[in-house]
Amino acid sequence: MGVGTSPTTPTVALVCRVLNHGRLMPTDVAALRVMAAQRRVSLDEVFDAVVQLVTEALHADRCTLYLVDHARQELVSRAMVQPEISEIRLRVGEGVAGWVAATGEVVNVPTRHEGFREAARRVDALTGYRTTALLAAPVRDERGGLLGVLQVLNPRDVPAFDADHERRLIKLAATVAELLSSSSLASQLHPKHRQPLDFHFNHIIGSSPAMLEVYRRVRVAARTEATVLITGETGTGKELVARALHDNSARREGPFVKVDCAALPEALVESELFGHARGAFTGAERDAAGRVEVGEGGTLFLDEVGELPLPLQSRLLRLLQDRTYQRLGETRVRRADVRFVAATHRDLARAVAEGRFREDLLYRLRVVPIPLPPLRDRGAADLDRLIDHLLHVASPPHAAERATLTTRARASLHAHPWPGNVRELQHVLEAAVVLSEGQVIDVDLLPLAPQREPSASFRTPLRPLEEVTGAYIAWAVEQCDGNRSEAARALEVSRNTVARKLDPGGG
Repeated sequence: MGVGTSPTTPTVALVCRVLNHGRLMPTDVAALRVMAAQRRVSLDEVFDAVVQLVTEALHADRCTLYLVDHARQELVSRAMVQPEISEIRLRVGEGVAGWVAATGEVVNVPTRHEGFREAARRVDALTGYRTTALLAAPVRDERGGLLGVLQVLNPRDVPAFDADHERRLIKLAATVAELLSSSSLASQLHPKHRQPLDFHFNHIIGSSPAMLEVYRRVRVAARTEATVLITGETGTGKELVARALHDNSARREGPFVKVDCAALPEALVESELFGHARGAFTGAERDAAGRVEVGEGGTLFLDEVGELPLPLQSRLLRLLQDRTYQRLGETRVRRADVRFVAATHRDLARAVAEGRFREDLLYRLRVVPIPLPPLRDRGAADLDRLIDHLLHVASPPHAAERATLTTRARASLHAHPWPGNVRELQHVLEAAVVLSEGQVIDVDLLPLAPQREPSASFRTPLRPLEEVTGAYIAWAVEQCDGNRSEAARALEVSRNTVARKLDPGGG
């Protein structure tokens, strides 16, 4: 089986190779890891490429990839060749795809009974499309866990899908499962994941109101060339947001070039940023391009821009105003074709008042401000999403089961104020996975730094573990629509424990 679509991006090229091979080759695994590390894997590109290529490979008219939302027991269409509607949601067991998800069987309509044809007609009524034949297969990981359903409609050259089409779709579904298992969605597709599916941007986890506002600003800003200033405490994910801006912009095929203004010695910042001519200073034996030039056609990310020394701030201001610069030791004026994104954890308005940062530069950088919330302000649901995702990432890739937390351990994580934000959480969970001899992590394996004097900026003071445990269990019951038995199963404790925590005075 061959896939003939011409790839236009590294992600689509990878999907083409995978589907042509019929499985994820070692070279593809390596490519995925590199692309993921560089934040170049776009989930939307992967999914769109999958449905387009599967449609072509099976000579079908349409294709839909459903992902399973275990928290809601629903299937949600993540990508589809179906222009009439943007999304389809089905309960597990509902319709053809829901039946496939519930039973694990491959369904071929109209070779199956009338009930499936009736389900297809109900969807057609919503879309105005006429389904004459439908083939759907489960997408399962290597352990048999359900990830989704792959479905194709109406073969172009024959009246119905046959046994050969079934074999090919099953093979393609297995390959799609490998792609999904290598994506940042893998942790959310785990059967024990407690939160609804969340895929606003690859590698950014969270659906709290504060994060939804971040996503909104990223989407709006990505459609423009406006300079963006990302602010937030250390460890809140400023670089991830900068990469999301780049990946969702018209410059996504260009380079994403980072300049760490805090890590470079003051004497090297100018050369690093603008480049230098041969002989510009001792040791400059040849011409060298700076980061502005390397970023031609892409995005220049100025990380910790608040650390730039004042003399360099005036050069940067000129660059932002005129889009021109000069290499050190050179008289030629060059044009800069880059999009500027800056980030800082410092209060730049205060730095301006103290004379450490130019006011006019601040205005040039802050055309579109994107403030990132600290982890302590994002709520319990976001924290749980991050815990589950980071545990999945930290678990050994070939482990029989990913690491899990005891109820006490998870409550302890909810009680911690996280001054180091998501980065601190990542390090704590990585260390806990390494230290645990089995798959279960209890409180004693969490290397949480003691908080002797919590910052006055923390909105929630530290509380006793017993109190936090009760609050967490109450939140879990709320997520289960008040069903204490369901919450007890999700928390892996007895129903009596849930009742005792919620009704401490009830005897």
